[in-house]
Amino acid sequence: MTAAAFLILAIALVVAVVDWLAVSLDNRPLEYVAKPLTMVALICVALALDPSSDAARVLLIIGLVLSMAGDIFLMLPTDMFVAGLASFLLAHLAYVVALALLGVGIGGLLIGAVVAVLAAVVIGRRIVVGAAETDAALRAPVIAYMVAISSMVIFAFGTGAVVAIVGALLFFISDAVLGWTRFVSQFDRSRQVVIITYHLGQVGLVLALI
Repeated sequence: MTAAAFLILAIALVVAVVDWLAVSLDNRPLEYVAKPLTMVALICVALALDPSSDAARVLLIIGLVLSMAGDIFLMLPTDMFVAGLASFLLAHLAYVVALALLGVGIGGLLIGAVVAVLAAVVIGRRIVVGAAETDAALRAPVIAYMVAISSMVIFAFGTGAVVAIVGALLFFISDAVLGWTRFVSQFDRSRQVVIITYHLGQVGLVLALI
């Protein structure tokens, strides 16, 4: 990792912690600033890295930008859930291509597929059912999103890189908790779990470029 990337990553983590505190304190104005600023910092980290694949970096940055758009949609006081969902779906597709460009192995892909299928059966199915019960029109978009994020997890395993795998799993946990609390049932501190795992997941994906 370059010195510049390390410094910017440290700044990104500080801003992320500020966002976590904002979520814990339910300080919306601070969250509106800190959440997208964290993503801007991570984009700068990706730009400052010396990646193993320049093409993968481009796709990963596209994914980060789309993720930031999704963050903004989901933070708005009006219900922009579908727009946020679409942004993150496209982000995961960009991440899939980025991970593929880093190089994947069949063994890792198979392990990732097993993990993704188990997660879909145990967690994803309940979220899809809950979404359909909330609004039948949400069934197809939620299924499409589950396929996209599951593909991202599979390709992360395919790279064999620990940071990519951990990052993808944390991202999956974040989205699973978000979907569960929206469509199945609430639980204490869910917003904190969502934001912490989300940011750490994004960090893992960025560091996979090294």
